[in-house]
Amino acid sequence: MLLRLRLVLGSLVGGALLLVALCLGAQNLEDRPQLNLGFGRTEPLPSGFLVGLALAIGVASGGSAVALLAGRSPRDEP
Repeated sequence: MLLRLRLVLGSLVGGALLLVALCLGAQNLEDRPQLNLGFGRTEPLPSGFLVGLALAIGVASGGSAVALLAGRSPRDEP
């Protein structure tokens, strides 16, 4: 249980740190396309920010999935 909690927290913290670094690095980008979401359009965002946001979300969700699917250790068994 403690291993799963550490994995989840580690992946969420890693994704948050990537997002903070991304926000700091994407301040002065010129090219700002909009995304068509089907029901509306987003605000103009830098393309590097969109790619980095997908990466940060992937790191957080992938780490959380690994934590949920991790096998039980022999110490956890009664």
